[in-house]
Amino acid sequence: MSFLFPLLRLPGVVLFKVFKSLSIGEKIKLSFCSKKVSIQINIARFYSQKVVIDLDCLSYKIRVHSENTKDAFEIFNCSNSGTINNHMPQYRIEGRTVPVYSSIKGMITLWKNHRKGFLYVIRYLLKMFRCKFSINNDYNSDMYEKTISELFDLQVEFKKLTIDFEELKNQYLLWNQISTNLELVEDLRIFSVVNPDFTPVFTSWPQNINISSADWFTLEYLLACTCTTIQLWNAPLRNKDLDMILKNWQAGGFPNLKYLKFYSQRIKENESTILGMKLRELAGMVIRTDDGSKKPTINTGYCRILKLHVEMRIL
Repeated sequence: MSFLFPLLRLPGVVLFKVFKSLSIGEKIKLSFCSKKVSIQINIARFYSQKVVIDLDCLSYKIRVHSENTKDAFEIFNCSNSGTINNHMPQYRIEGRTVPVYSSIKGMITLWKNHRKGFLYVIRYLLKMFRCKFSINNDYNSDMYEKTISELFDLQVEFKKLTIDFEELKNQYLLWNQISTNLELVEDLRIFSVVNPDFTPVFTSWPQNINISSADWFTLEYLLACTCTTIQLWNAPLRNKDLDMILKNWQAGGFPNLKYLKFYSQRIKENESTILGMKLRELAGMVIRTDDGSKKPTINTGYCRILKLHVEMRIL
């Protein structure tokens, strides 16, 4: 014997608990049942589970998963050929009715313009969940830039943001928008900066930063950086710079720093001393802040392409 359960008649607190108990996929599918259900799920957003949304701007795939990745749901946004839609269920997404069918890992949506559909689905998910986004700079520069710009306009948080300046068409405009909102970014990774007339300027900082080609990231940038984790490859730092970095840290600089790692070809054994020591003497040293509250270990060594690796872990 079957009967209809009056879900929307439940008290608000109970209803919100029901929504929270659902898996990500169950909640997304339930939101398609009716406009009333969708509205109630959106109202319960701040009681919802936190999710991370991975965006693939090349294939227009969206992966929604829990922070521990155990619960995941994928949405593929495809172009609508119009040949297989007659018997396919259709649902409302951001005011547009589109054919939708289930896949093994999630669902596939068919759009007349799948690029716009990609953005519509993102907006739809933002109303349902407390989201952090993860996005890579891939080979679809136009879609990447458009998506990034819209997400920063919406003031969303980013779990991971990857930027390859070589692939961007509008470096100046996009970076100006990003750089003023980096407090919204947990992990920022930057690849090549090939335009000699363009050097990124930071007006805010993410929580963590990793730069693969950091020859433009000067000592002045590093001293101003407020990140918790800093990793730099091909940094333009010399012995005197490392000496200044460590002295600044001892005096109370880098208050948020937990981990610093960089590679440089310019730090050498036979050049100026660092904290009054030769480079070989610095290896394995434990140093303290002037107030004795922190004591990092300094590790040095050479990587495979003969760049000095300096690593500082704050204890």
